[in-house]
Amino acid sequence: MRKFYRVLAYVKPYWGYALLNVLFNLLTIVFSLFSISMLVPFLNLLFSTDALVTAKPEFALNADALINSLNYYISAIIIEQGQLQALIFICIILVSSFFLRNFARFFAMFYMANVRIGAVKDIRNSIYSKIIILPISFYNKNRKGDIMARITTDVQEVEYSIMNYLEMIVRDPITILVYIAFMFSVSPQLTVFVLVLLPVTGFLIGQIGKSLRKSSKIGQARMAGMLSTIEETISGLRIIKAFNAINYSDQRFQEQNNLFSRLMVSIYRRRDLSSPLSEFLSSVVIVIVLWFGGRLVLGDSPVIQAADFIVYILVFSQIIPPAKTFAQGFYSIQKGIASAERIFEILDAEEVITEKKDAKAVNTFKSKIEYRNVSFSYGKEPVLKGVNFTVEKGKLIALVGESGGGKSTLVDLLPRFYDVVDGAITLDGIDLRDYKIDDLRSLMGIVTQESILFNDSVFNNIAFGKLDATMEQVIEAAKVANAHEFISQLEDGYHTFIGDRGMNLSGGQRQRLSIARAVLKNPPILILDEATSSLDTESERLVQDALAKIMTNRTSVVIAHRLSTIQHADEIIVVAKGEIVERGTHDKLLSDAGIYRRLYDLQSFA
Repeated sequence: MRKFYRVLAYVKPYWGYALLNVLFNLLTIVFSLFSISMLVPFLNLLFSTDALVTAKPEFALNADALINSLNYYISAIIIEQGQLQALIFICIILVSSFFLRNFARFFAMFYMANVRIGAVKDIRNSIYSKIIILPISFYNKNRKGDIMARITTDVQEVEYSIMNYLEMIVRDPITILVYIAFMFSVSPQLTVFVLVLLPVTGFLIGQIGKSLRKSSKIGQARMAGMLSTIEETISGLRIIKAFNAINYSDQRFQEQNNLFSRLMVSIYRRRDLSSPLSEFLSSVVIVIVLWFGGRLVLGDSPVIQAADFIVYILVFSQIIPPAKTFAQGFYSIQKGIASAERIFEILDAEEVITEKKDAKAVNTFKSKIEYRNVSFSYGKEPVLKGVNFTVEKGKLIALVGESGGGKSTLVDLLPRFYDVVDGAITLDGIDLRDYKIDDLRSLMGIVTQESILFNDSVFNNIAFGKLDATMEQVIEAAKVANAHEFISQLEDGYHTFIGDRGMNLSGGQRQRLSIARAVLKNPPILILDEATSSLDTESERLVQDALAKIMTNRTSVVIAHRLSTIQHADEIIVVAKGEIVERGTHDKLLSDAGIYRRLYDLQSFA
């Protein structure tokens, strides 16, 4: 139940609404009990079983005192105005009590909505805040569809299965206790008999839900797998069609869907068994109580009067619905806890990239970046091994080599997307891990091979992360990135929405928007990860021209696929299998006739 208590922790900010809910639920119980109690004088009036009460009874907090007081007031009306007027009075009181009961019930639900929705909103916010903090390595190990399922379907399951029953946790036990107290005041002997029966019934019902939680967790995992398949299908639809894999993909999804459906049928059958089973067992308990209580009424020396016994049965019947709801809620909560466990797996995930408590602030880059004997691995196999090099301020350093050599990993270590396993990277002589993460990343602008854009306007994509950007600043950045001309020709100019991942634009246009975003940030350090490798010749020329503008007077680290674009670099570093194998200027590396010369000749020949 520890996960359940963690979910309840999200209710704390809304304790005021929760208290109001409890208050109105108490009023609902009071008015319900009062309306049932009114049936005693009503029945006595109809059947004239009691003599009129002329002496005002003493006040006390028990059922007998309440019933005697009602009899006294009804008797007074009968004496003064007659039985019909007393009947009208009873009916008016009954209608009033039913109205007040439902009025209180509405406001109990009214305030519970704030608690339920507010808590779910905070859970969803917590997950989103966590997923944007978690290191990129976390997403290398987990599928996007599974993470999406946790923030959508799992949270919805928590809302439906746990939050919907929060009110039940407080209301139903109070209702049962108050009604049992009333029943004790009417007939202690009969109530003791009832209390022996109820735990036996509850135990039988409770046996059904033991495996529900485990099955529900498996079900949520399978749903996450389906969402991953859907996400991959939409992203890779071109490949699916091109390789005639439509039937294969369809069959794969249907197999996943069938497994999920069979499991859900099993879960629903167990859950739905609780309602008819509890209904039947409740009916058996009522029949037994009727038999036992009837003996008390019909005996030679009646222990309880007929009218009181009828009211007793009515009160006892009111215990059955909250008891059933409580039992159903137990199954539902078990199902919700399975989803809560999946949610907390994300919330409890280790934040590998952490900031020291005494981290230093930094807002300028003064001299150099230095890689000191840097080693790194994603798993067991090392990706980088003892790398050493320096990036002086204002210099252009190019990283080249075959794919998989470790070039992208080298630049990902700079903004601390990952941390080094061994060695250190320093900025102005201080280890990157000693700086505040936000300050460190504010010094860097990144343009990657794949343009990461958002389904938003051109303006918002360029101004991303810079809330105070003006239209003039955005336009100026777009001009530097050779993007202003094509943006101006769009239907709504800078307010044009570019679609999911910018799919309404060409590859070159998307890349120039990415460059404009980096220009607007105006960072002293620029990281370019094969920014032109996927473009056609004309787009590459425009993008290369834009890059040349923004690299002026900046420190730049460039991963280059096309070697012709980095001939003027201050130093070219050739990386192979996680190690630096060559370094120097373009002319020096050509004259060395090593790996760089071989790569250059291959591209020249192509």
